[in-house]
Amino acid sequence: MLWLIASVFLFAFTGGFVNAIPKVMRTGKYLYTEDGTRFFIRGIAYQTQGLVIPGPDNPLNQPSTYVDNLADGAACQRDLPFLQQLGVNAIRAYSANASLNHDACMEAFSKAGIYVILDLTLPLNGSIDTNLPMWSTNTLDQFLRTIDAFKKYDNVLAYNVGNEVMTPSGGSQSAPFILSAARDVKAYLNSIQSSALVGYASIDGMPPFVDNNADFLACNHPDGHGAAIDLFGLNNYEWCGDDSKTRFDSMNSRYTDYPVAAYFSEFGSLNCNPPARIWTEVPVMYSTPMTNVWSGGVAFSYFSVMSRGHDFGMAKLSSDNRSVSTNTDFNNLAKQYNAIASTLPKTPAQSSVSQTNLPTCPTGLNATSSGALPPTPDDDACGCLADSLMCRFAPPKADYTVTMGNLVGVACGLMGQMGDPTPCKDISADGIKGVYGKVAMCDPTIRLSYVMSQYYEAAHGVPDACSFAGNATINPNGKAGTQALASKCIPSAAVFTPKPPPVLVPVSQPSQSGSGKGGGSGGGNNNGNGGGSNTNGGVSGLKLGLGVGTLGAGIGSLLLWTLTV
Repeated sequence: MLWLIASVFLFAFTGGFVNAIPKVMRTGKYLYTEDGTRFFIRGIAYQTQGLVIPGPDNPLNQPSTYVDNLADGAACQRDLPFLQQLGVNAIRAYSANASLNHDACMEAFSKAGIYVILDLTLPLNGSIDTNLPMWSTNTLDQFLRTIDAFKKYDNVLAYNVGNEVMTPSGGSQSAPFILSAARDVKAYLNSIQSSALVGYASIDGMPPFVDNNADFLACNHPDGHGAAIDLFGLNNYEWCGDDSKTRFDSMNSRYTDYPVAAYFSEFGSLNCNPPARIWTEVPVMYSTPMTNVWSGGVAFSYFSVMSRGHDFGMAKLSSDNRSVSTNTDFNNLAKQYNAIASTLPKTPAQSSVSQTNLPTCPTGLNATSSGALPPTPDDDACGCLADSLMCRFAPPKADYTVTMGNLVGVACGLMGQMGDPTPCKDISADGIKGVYGKVAMCDPTIRLSYVMSQYYEAAHGVPDACSFAGNATINPNGKAGTQALASKCIPSAAVFTPKPPPVLVPVSQPSQSGSGKGGGSGGGNNNGNGGGSNTNGGVSGLKLGLGVGTLGAGIGSLLLWTLTV
């Protein structure tokens, strides 16, 4: 077969195009284009910073809003010449709104030979929670909707299922949930014949913590069903100024035998000495011995991102957002990226590399290495349960995240007072022990409705028992026997290939205003690119209810949605 190269474009008459850019695949621990050429990511982070509200409930300074830069065709055309000046072949975007159109940006980037690494997460409630992790229908459906919105584009290199979810403070308790997300996303991608890779971007830190997490995500888990990631990203900021060429030697040796492809998902130190970043890590990263282990990296950041008093941006927008001025950081990175473009190693040849066998999972991690992983979330099973619950969560306000978090504690406490020795066990999940309640896979609104119904039933149907300060309502079609309903609708947890997510139908659309950004915190710099850890009052992953839910519009507003039957 004669493969088309990046400079040849074949347009289809279906609104998309095909074979405009070579596919990138993983063979063993290396990346190759479809003609067998070794592929290295020469990337830059491409996402506008969102609104960050500091506080005790936001220790990593995650944003509460985001802008979907890939939906702004005019801005992408504005920025494309500068990305080409940099010599990048990839951008990393941290959040995207699946309901918007991305044709202009994605096609322009593909024609320019630029791939996209896209995080599937959204700020605040659109990712797996660091401290109270869940793998549930709302998060899975959000991930799949984003994939469905981007599956027609040939330049999606990889989807990240998480960014810095596992942190030293939060531990590794979320690891099994991330692995399950990778498992289900990979299965879905296979079902739609997508060649996109599945990755995770890790926070940097002490080697035992970071390396154990990396090993866990690329191990042969006995309950994995092919769950291992394809692409491990490390958000690394250890290089400073004109550092020693041996700076990365220790880290390089730690990952010599890593079984899947690895890259720096963010790099680009704090402004140190000299004040402007001179990017002398680039020639080190893109030559041996590092290229024996790593497949490039993503410089941080094209747009202005403030963190700890430093601006990591390299492109400043005019007041009307129509023009761009670049700084010395930009010029220095362009010089380094363009200098190494023609000197990249071509070895090992793809024909000499075999798919490596994944190692056994690490021990000593505070996440299960041999126990069960969370099952695949099942919309049909959870919908069956939601239809029959006697007491339903019905918040008067669309922005009900904090309210719901508080109500979970209230409802579980009331069940304890009613004599339940293990209140809320059915909606709980423990990745360390590998124990998952029947209803833990369901949307948070269903989990809360389930406990509310248990209490309402235990209180013998007293109307006030289904009030919860005006946040719940009695379901006239509800049925008694809440636990039995759960067993009937969700008879046993299973692992299967997810179906396309339920269709969303907008029921109201407030005007959009403001600005924001999504993605993940940057390499310990807490730069506020959302989609990392969540601390939202006790409930993780609130995104969509199986009746009414909220979906972040991406520009500081909310949309109300219902599911089609």
